[in-house]
Amino acid sequence: MLPRNWKRAVRSLTAALLLTAAATAVPAAAHAAAPSRGWNNYSCKPSAAHPRPVVLVHGTFGNSVDNWLVLAPYLVNRGYCVFSLDYGQLPGVPLFNGLGPIDKSAGQLDTFVDKVLAATGAPKADLVGHSQGGMMPRYYLKFLGGAAKVNSLVGIAPDNHGTTLNGLTNLLPYFPGAGDLLTLATPGLADQMAGSPFITKLNQGGDTVPGVHYTVIATKYDEVVTPYGTQFLSGPDVHNVKLQDLCAVDLSEHVAIGTIDRVAFHEVANALDPAHATATTCASAVS
Repeated sequence: MLPRNWKRAVRSLTAALLLTAAATAVPAAAHAAAPSRGWNNYSCKPSAAHPRPVVLVHGTFGNSVDNWLVLAPYLVNRGYCVFSLDYGQLPGVPLFNGLGPIDKSAGQLDTFVDKVLAATGAPKADLVGHSQGGMMPRYYLKFLGGAAKVNSLVGIAPDNHGTTLNGLTNLLPYFPGAGDLLTLATPGLADQMAGSPFITKLNQGGDTVPGVHYTVIATKYDEVVTPYGTQFLSGPDVHNVKLQDLCAVDLSEHVAIGTIDRVAFHEVANALDPAHATATTCASAVS
């Protein structure tokens, strides 16, 4: 159940953010000019070694480029066909995505996966998502027929069982300019709150669906999805990983684990190709 005063809390926090965010806004052209380094190449054909395309699903306030400037090239360099989408756009809000109703965002993912499979000729894709992007695909798998088209879902710091309003607003300092665009009409935030109707529906009857391999990679320093253990899934084909069990000195928090952490990315590669997995350690950061 949502807190009785959640709308008032959103209103108060938004007002405070409006006063501070404008000074740190990043010009839109800076984002628009960012290159996609070798991914979203629709002429790419999966190899025998990596027979499935990888679809990257950004997080709240993210987009199809900025979220993946490290992980996408990391996977391309390892021989994968890699694609990323924008989803959850709100009218009049550029660059900052993942704010629309999450069930509608899952429908956008459905359409995008179909596009990727048609272009590559592959029967199934693998999904890798950060934050909301690690949780939202579960709706696609469970309610939109995605399980027939997806081999594995790798969630990096996913809010699988929701989070708090304060956790979601902790994201704002990482996305300069986002605060001044927020209004109360951000269903993608409300849907992610612990106890929301969306989260309740998503997890009712079990966390997973048959036929899909699930991996969750979490950090104990996550300040957005708290407590971090709520990110983990239960089910017969689930691999839950705490980053610090792989590298005790890794200090990555919610944003870093999904955008720059090569220890986490090595574990992503293991999840995508478990037959050739190698031990993930602190040394994986430079591999």
